[in-house]
Amino acid sequence: MSATLDREFWEERWSQALREHGDTIAKMPPNAHLTDAAGDLRPGRALDAGCGHGSDTLWLAARGWRVTAVDFAATALAHGRATAETVGGDVAARVDWVEGDLATWAPQPEHYDLVACLYVHVAGSVREMVRRMAAGVAPGGTLLLVGHRPVDPATGTATPAAGQVQVSVDEAVAALEPDGWEFVVAADRPRRQAGTGVDAVICARRSNTPPPTNAGQNP
Repeated sequence: MSATLDREFWEERWSQALREHGDTIAKMPPNAHLTDAAGDLRPGRALDAGCGHGSDTLWLAARGWRVTAVDFAATALAHGRATAETVGGDVAARVDWVEGDLATWAPQPEHYDLVACLYVHVAGSVREMVRRMAAGVAPGGTLLLVGHRPVDPATGTATPAAGQVQVSVDEAVAALEPDGWEFVVAADRPRRQAGTGVDAVICARRSNTPPPTNAGQNP
């Protein structure tokens, strides 16, 4: 990860954004990829890994999910917690706000019915991060990963995310055991606002039955 995208950078960026545009940020809608993937799911335990200011977390909590919201920007977490209180005590009570660095933070194994990790700047190996997040998905649960693509795959031109390291379709698919996951979506999709870039979207459901321990071995 570039040194400009570390914890200090995001803390300063969130502090400025919330100071100057806090009311607008508090009213931002949840991510469209999340609402598409989770809109029909039965509420359970969810992990919002890289929750930022919390719009996705609060959308899930308002729909009955019990959410663990993780980010390393304390200012963003404080804003999310305060916004949750204004939404209502029942929503606020369903969220655990956790200050953690996704470069190393790991979820409890097979604990969450939904793990969402959207637009996280990856420090180190993308495949390692994908496997770490996927390990938190319970059997039958859903993994949603979204990343800005630095280059538009259709045109070869740089996008606003040029120079950043985020999840890609190829690396995410390669990181997940094919016998253990059903891919609902695994595609690059142009963002809805023209000219703002391309998203890598991976939505996968974990099998209820683990693959055999001798898979791929000779009898």
